Amino acid sequence: MTLTKLLDGVTDRTTFYTCVAALIADRKQEIEIEKLTPSSPYGSEENGWENGTIEVYLEAALSSASDNGDKLLQEEPSWQAFATFIYCGKIYE
Repeated sequence: MTLTKLLDGVTDRTTFYTCVAALIADRKQEIEIEKLTPSSPYGSEENGWENGTIEVYLEAALSSASDNGDKLLQEEPSWQAFATFIYCGKIYE
């Protein structure tokens, strides 16, 4: 199942953990792919990761929430909103 499908299915703690575990596996896979065939430094990596260090990843997640907060993070927190926040650290530039 793709990360976006898992993200769409987050409804509780268990599905949130499943989504985070898949995100971890996706990053580990990308690191291994990049060791064998490095991508251009001017674009995303093989699995679409834009942010490869924890500080840049968290900055991207925070920027995404700040820029799109009304759409991503509602006043009432949810497991899916938190999963979306974490996922955006991967893709947001």
